[in-house]
Amino acid sequence: MQTEKIYALDFDGVICDSAIETSITGWKAARLLWPKMPVDISDEIIDQFKLVRPALETGFEAILIVRLLFEGVSPESLLTDFSHKMDSIIRRDQLDPAHLKQLFGEVRDDWIKDDLQHWLAMNPLFEDVNKTLKNIEPDKCYIITTKQERFVHQILNANNITIDPERVFGLDRNLSKQQVLADLQEQYPENIIIFVEDRLPTLENVMNNTELKQVQLFFANWGYNTTQDKQQAAKLDLNRIDLNDFSAL
Repeated sequence: MQTEKIYALDFDGVICDSAIETSITGWKAARLLWPKMPVDISDEIIDQFKLVRPALETGFEAILIVRLLFEGVSPESLLTDFSHKMDSIIRRDQLDPAHLKQLFGEVRDDWIKDDLQHWLAMNPLFEDVNKTLKNIEPDKCYIITTKQERFVHQILNANNITIDPERVFGLDRNLSKQQVLADLQEQYPENIIIFVEDRLPTLENVMNNTELKQVQLFFANWGYNTTQDKQQAAKLDLNRIDLNDFSAL
């Protein structure tokens, strides 16, 4: 008898290509903290943000990234020393991460309220992902993300994808991805957990957790990761997959 699979999927960088929207939301929020910034984000800053996006773990960090890029910090410098750069600007400008999370969500809410179609257009699904998700049985699919859940549901609903809200684990729940995977492993002791993630440090954390041996890890090549990440994933012998492989999992 074939063991059934439970799919645990990251959202940004696996399902949704949200880099442009994230940079714009970050800029809108940053202007509320630093009002002398220009009204509109430049194409140059958006392109630079895309380079830094692999380092971003939680959405509110976009506010700090675009501010530092605006100040002239290079994408390469941010990628090399990301955590320190984030901590430094938080200390320098006496910012509160909890407030930044709230601000980032509120700015997104306002954009959705003012122009939902434009916001959705900035959050396209990766090619053929819609079809892949619809081929997974609804009770076998979970989303594990650092995005706030209401935004995940907005995007899924707009693409006619139905996933029970109880199966979407977002920022709101204050649970690490490792904890969610551990809970799923306990809930489905006889099943294989397929975890698809584009962020290498997240996968490394799961690899190093000896209690998550039931979880099969898949590194999403199409997502937000660098050439160095891909090379490191190969050294770690991680399952590296492209979009066409994703549909066949």
